[in-house]
This record gives sequence, structure tokens and C-alpha cells, in this order.
Amino acid sequence: MAARVPVPVSVPVDVPVDVPVGAHAPGAVQPAEAALATVRGLTRRFGDRTVLDGLDLTISRGEFVALLGRSGSGKSTLLRALAGLDEEAEGGLEVDGSVAVAFQEPRLVPWKRVRDNLTLGLAAPDPTGRADAALAEVGLADRARAWPLTLSGGEAQRASLARALVRDPGLLLLDEPFSALDALTRITVHRLVLDLWAAHGPAVLLVTHDVDEALLLADRILVLDGGRVAHEWTVTAPRPRHRDHPDLLTLRAALLSALGVTPEGPA
Repeated sequence: MAARVPVPVSVPVDVPVDVPVGAHAPGAVQPAEAALATVRGLTRRFGDRTVLDGLDLTISRGEFVALLGRSGSGKSTLLRALAGLDEEAEGGLEVDGSVAVAFQEPRLVPWKRVRDNLTLGLAAPDPTGRADAALAEVGLADRARAWPLTLSGGEAQRASLARALVRDPGLLLLDEPFSALDALTRITVHRLVLDLWAAHGPAVLLVTHDVDEALLLADRILVLDGGRVAHEWTVTAPRPRHRDHPDLLTLRAALLSALGVTPEGPA
């Protein structure tokens, strides 16, 4: 997907004096040969309100990035721009490969069976075989002929993931896909996402409000504020991760502080 409105903008970002463990300069650019998605000077206005303000971002091939920010900070706006769903965004945006999205709501077409939801618009050899293989990967091989309304919340979200992955995307965008799941189902789907990521190797951008979710899943965590990437951390704790790992506890405190959350509550 080529940039719709490419502009040669480079936004300087000051390196904070107090950089927590694992942090580095916001907007730091990965080596060009590793870049899958590149965003330069991305701006999006809604009337007189600027949501994204000259945002810079690079996502490397195979990288798992989590995007945090307060409500209204522009997380979903950025994701929609990367997905090619927002023609009003201004700036440079390039993705070297195909893009697939799994939204907060599974958005399965209710009048088509699960397998048919996966093959809808799929231009590939043997779409039925690919759909069945994807459903088997997410544990839904026996639900291929089911109607979407008969699926549980966890099953519907797994079907949504299978629909995204059957297209073999270079960039997988996840827009809070776990937020409506109960705690136990969420843990199961987290593990599934990591397994699918390891097996298929797409770059992943996960939009979430859950700090712990970001720490458990991502290689890199970004915080949006003021329409730009205001904070950025690399997560080096080995997988599988545990919430009580010292590095994660340190990063958790830094993330909550960046989001304006203190031990006593929101700042």
C-alpha cells in the first residue's frame, strides 16, 4: 500500500532526561531494510480538533508493537490510517505488504457460515482449503459450518483472527480484540495470538488500554499523547512472560506514570 499523500516531514523528538529501563527515544527509526510500515508526519484533523499531529512511526518486519494512550489519543485513528480506511489522513504512509485487521467486535457476517466468512473476498488458490486450515489453527475446525450467532465470544474472536490470518498479511492490526472477553478466555486467546504470530511471522500492531496485556505480548510499547508517539519502550523480558518479572514490574510503573495513573488513581 503506497503513501496516499507522501510528504518529506521529519519531526524532531527530544530524548527525555529520565528514560526508564528499556526505553529509548520516541519515534526512533529502525534500519530501512527492516521496515515493514513507515509513517512520517501523519496528521488527522476532525473539524478544528487535531488527533494526530505529525506522527512518526516505523514498524519492523515480524515485530509485535503495542499502542497505548488515553481515550481520544488517536490509537484507533492511527490504526485505521494504516489499514487504508481513512482517506482524510495527511502525511506519508507506506506498508510493504498486505494488511489485515481484527476489530474489537468480531464483525462476522451473520448470514454466512463461519468458513464462508473467511473466504469472503479471498482471492487465493483453494480458498476453502486455506479457510479450513486457518480454522484448525485457531481450534475451530469443527465450527466451519456453524452460524456466527451460535459462537461464544471467544470462538467469534478466534474466527475473526482466522479471517485476518487466512490472507497471510505482512501487517496484522489488532484493535482491542480482547477487551470484551472474560479473564480466562482472554488468557487463552493471548496464547493463541502469540502462537499464530510465531507461526506466521507478521508484524503486529495491537491497540489496547490494558498495560499488562501490552507487557505480556509486545516487543515494543508506544504511548500516544498530543497526537504523537510521546513514549516508547522495548520489552526485553523473555517469553513466556510472567507478570511478576522484575523488568515487567519496572516497565509497568513507567507505563502507568506515562498514562497519568498514580498509585492513588488517575493524575
